[in-house]
Amino acid sequence: MTVTIFWVLLVAVPLFFIVGLYNSMIKLRNNRENAFADIDVQLKQRHDLIPNLVETVKGYMKHEASTLLAVTEARHGAVNARSIDEKITAENQLASALQGLNVTIERYPDLKANQNFMKLQEEIADIENKIAASRRFFNSATKEYNTRIQTFPTNIMAGMFNFNKECFFDLGHERATVSQAPKVEF
Repeated sequence: MTVTIFWVLLVAVPLFFIVGLYNSMIKLRNNRENAFADIDVQLKQRHDLIPNLVETVKGYMKHEASTLLAVTEARHGAVNARSIDEKITAENQLASALQGLNVTIERYPDLKANQNFMKLQEEIADIENKIAASRRFFNSATKEYNTRIQTFPTNIMAGMFNFNKECFFDLGHERATVSQAPKVEF
C-alpha cells in the first residue's frame, strides 16, 4: 500500500508542477495579448482620426502632397497589419509619418488657427497619451512573460511547448520625438 502511494506521489507531484508551470506561461501570454488589445482600441481611434486630419490639412498644404501621401500610406499599412509584430512595425512607421506632418504644419499659421484642426489635434494628443499608457502596460506584460519563459525551470518547458520570446512595443529610433506628448498650440 505505501509503495503504491509512493509511486503515485512520484508521478503526481512532478505532473502538478509541470501543469502549474504550463498554466502560468499561458496566463502570461494571454495577459500580453490582452494588453495589446487595449493598445489596439486606441490605435483604431487614431486611425479613424487621421483621414479627418489629412482632409483638414489638405486645403492649406497644396504643395505638401508627399507628406500627406506618406501619412495616408502609413495609416493604410497600420490598419491592414495583422499580427502584433506587424502592428508594432506599422505603428512605428505611422508615428514617424505623423511626426513629419507635425513638422510641416508648423509652416502654416492659418492652419494652426483653424478650429477643426485644433479639435483634431486635441483628440490626437489625448489618444497618443492613452497609447503611451497602454504601451507601458503591454511592455510590462511582455517583460513578465519573457522573464518567465527564460528562467529555469520554466525555460525547459517553454522550449518543449514553443513559447517564444516576444518583442516589446519599442519606438526604436523614433523614441526621442515620440516619447514626448504631442504639442497642441493655439
